[in-house]
Amino acid sequence: MIAIVQVAGRLLWRHWPVLLAWYLGAILARYALIEVAGYVGAYSAVAGSLLLPLAILARLIALVAMFLVLRDGMRQLNAIAPLTTDPAERRREFFDALMTGILPFFAFYAAWGYLREDADAYIARVLEVDSEMDAVATFEESARAGDGAVGELGLTPITIAIAVAAFVLRWLWKRYRGRLPKWSGVPATYLEAVWVYYAVTVVSMALGALNTWVSSRQAMVWLADLREVVTVGFAPLAWVWEGVEWLLGEAGGIILLPVAWLTIAGVVYGQAVAPQAVPTDELGGEIGERLRARYRSLPQRLRARLRDIWSDVVGRFTPIGRAFVLMWRSGPVLIGGFVLLYTLLLAAQGVLGWGVTRLVGPHDLSSFWLVWDQLILLIVPVLIEPVRIALVAGGYDAVIGRLIVRQGATTSLANSGSNPPDSMSTTNGPDASSGTR
Repeated sequence: MIAIVQVAGRLLWRHWPVLLAWYLGAILARYALIEVAGYVGAYSAVAGSLLLPLAILARLIALVAMFLVLRDGMRQLNAIAPLTTDPAERRREFFDALMTGILPFFAFYAAWGYLREDADAYIARVLEVDSEMDAVATFEESARAGDGAVGELGLTPITIAIAVAAFVLRWLWKRYRGRLPKWSGVPATYLEAVWVYYAVTVVSMALGALNTWVSSRQAMVWLADLREVVTVGFAPLAWVWEGVEWLLGEAGGIILLPVAWLTIAGVVYGQAVAPQAVPTDELGGEIGERLRARYRSLPQRLRARLRDIWSDVVGRFTPIGRAFVLMWRSGPVLIGGFVLLYTLLLAAQGVLGWGVTRLVGPHDLSSFWLVWDQLILLIVPVLIEPVRIALVAGGYDAVIGRLIVRQGATTSLANSGSNPPDSMSTTNGPDASSGTR
């Protein structure tokens, strides 16, 4: 844990102005893009939804840039994958890290409510423009412009077709990337963001509908009645029940949030230390062998297309799985120490927010807070976010350092005559998903 603090402090001291600049740039870009998307969404919900992923992508670009800015100060990672000095390779590393990080970032973005915050800001802007359009239509006694959807994106054939089209175009770009100009990577990044955003939106809608259906079932009503009868008749049991619910809710947020940040860092920095893969011939036993035999009986051209699609889909989740494996093999003590440091940072963020509001003091709501609230409340994230990124980078570097130590111990045992199984392997070539070398 001390090593994490030392590395994070060194990274923050050397790079905090650049981290702050990237964070402020992301905030400004997100605000501008949501304003534009909300204006367009008041006229067409589909067109607005095609612009909203750009606001999320702006945050991801800044996040990837902030992590890569700290790359040169991560000694353990540089010992495995030295940082390249070639500008072209640097740009390629940034682009590869961006493309690899879109899926886990969107999943993280949705799971912790950031996607809902952007959607709420987008809808608020749509309603503002929609009210102005209604007023103009009433005053001029003309037909109201727009599709009347007020920015709401539904599960329709159009949205499904957009998601499928974006995925197919992105797949074609990946397949023929070597024949296309370099600037084609920009629309490919947008296509990746669009199909992931639509997929996350559709999954959220489906989960919401499922949750509503489950909540309305008679069994859930009986369970709620049973809980009420039991807890009313025995008050200490009610206290225990509520305490367990509170503990599970708090522990989930406290543990999963820092682990999610560490996973994103692992995806961005790539698999400089990657766990060795299990041979596919060993998977599935007899059933797996039958499936592989049937697959080999298919025409070669069909197998090639299926293999391309499968690798494209599974390859998006492989960096996430590898990051989890690296954290698992680094040991619970190191991960527990990182979780503790991250929790202390969250506590400091809460205390700092409390102190800022007390420092500003009481003021009139309409003449002061409605004007200055966004600027005042921005003070806390501006101070905390560079510290958060440095802490996550320091935690990932400590994970790499722990695995290097274990690899050294394994090598010593192997040289002395033992033959233990390898726990990791290094990937320094151009096939690393983030481009690290």
